[in-house]
Amino acid sequence: MTAPTPAPFEVIADFVLAPDLAVPEEALRFAATLLIDTLGVAAGAAALDVAGIARDFAVDFHAAGGAGNAAPMLFDGRSVSLPGAAWAAATQIDNLDGHDGYNPTKGHIGCAVVPALFAFAARHPDLTGRAALTALAVSYEVAARAGIALHATVSDYHTSGAWNALGVAALGCRLEGTDAETLRQALGIAEYHGPRSQMMREIDNPTMLHDGSGMGALVGCSATLLALRGFQGAPAITAEAPEVAEYWRDLGQVWTVTQNYIKPYPVCRWAHAALDALRRLKAADAVTADQVREVHVRTFAEAARLFAGMPETTSQAQYSLHFALANVLLHDRIGPEHLTGPGLLNKGVAALVPRIRVSEDARHSDRFPAGRWSDIEVTLTDGRVLRSGDVHARGGPEAPMADAEVLQKLHHMADASLSRDRVSAIWAMRDALLEPGCKFSELTKLVTPAP
Repeated sequence: MTAPTPAPFEVIADFVLAPDLAVPEEALRFAATLLIDTLGVAAGAAALDVAGIARDFAVDFHAAGGAGNAAPMLFDGRSVSLPGAAWAAATQIDNLDGHDGYNPTKGHIGCAVVPALFAFAARHPDLTGRAALTALAVSYEVAARAGIALHATVSDYHTSGAWNALGVAALGCRLEGTDAETLRQALGIAEYHGPRSQMMREIDNPTMLHDGSGMGALVGCSATLLALRGFQGAPAITAEAPEVAEYWRDLGQVWTVTQNYIKPYPVCRWAHAALDALRRLKAADAVTADQVREVHVRTFAEAARLFAGMPETTSQAQYSLHFALANVLLHDRIGPEHLTGPGLLNKGVAALVPRIRVSEDARHSDRFPAGRWSDIEVTLTDGRVLRSGDVHARGGPEAPMADAEVLQKLHHMADASLSRDRVSAIWAMRDALLEPGCKFSELTKLVTPAP
């Protein structure tokens, strides 16, 4: 007689809560890389206005009632409640759009689960690096499937906070050592209160709301802590509804964490294929900005809706295509310094923005969200036309960044706010966390003091 197939939630609970869960070494190592990359973005964002607002708000309105419920904020040091610390850091990271993502979800996981990891780790000073990375990998797997399930079953395009909250709740429950019923309630609370905010509203009007991951982190942490106290939530539809079972069947077999992309540029990844194409043409033909008469970008529909003018705010700059391309034309790269302060007023960049034209191409739209494709034509002042051909954004499994590039990005993100020695020490923790006996607190000591 054939054994009955486990119910979807039983599969999820067995995966999330298994004390001896076997995570492939490749997945643990890449989780460590994603963790350090996300911390680099957090450091790069520390001086943003929105980051200061978020951290000060957490101090004023998310205070902890006792030391056991407190956690230090990343790159700040002040202690607030666990949900407050996760919310402040996720909001900070979310507003410098250089963090990782997973194509099928059309969004981001690390932005919410990394801050939550540090928040819950404050309650577990003996947490080892490998145990922390295991919990992180688990949270990526749960969030990825919740995101895919949500996009497959609703008509609107919701921000990442709508589904990465479930990854945060899974992480919290694993670290807190809950039982299956508590996990079930936590996932239900996280899904019910997750921000079902419309992504394209933010694309059309870029603001500090960004991708909703700050609220995803807040809701996911709160859901875990509420469930621990007996608060009940309706079962999560994206985890338990019969129509989403197919998205959870490979849980524990396919490790999607290894398929996340790392961004070379701190702007919306929808712009990255065009940026990569432009850099290739510049390098191949030694093109300088003053030689360019026009750049024509053909891309997918969502990318074509990115901000087209000269941005007035950092939020507009990160959801730009024209401005990002103009910076690559002039500087051959785009970093945090180009998205803030004087970078928003650069006259050379402003002169190039009108030379850039963007249109949708159906073949690129048909490939989204599985891929992020564009092609460009660059018309030079001497009449020559350079064509890139179809280019896919790099940084994902089909064109990964080498370790040297990830380290270089870490320095580009963090060197303005941290000493080079501190940045190097943070990078060294990527390997150290995998060593038996290494405490996660060793990394916490490096990333919680203020810059």
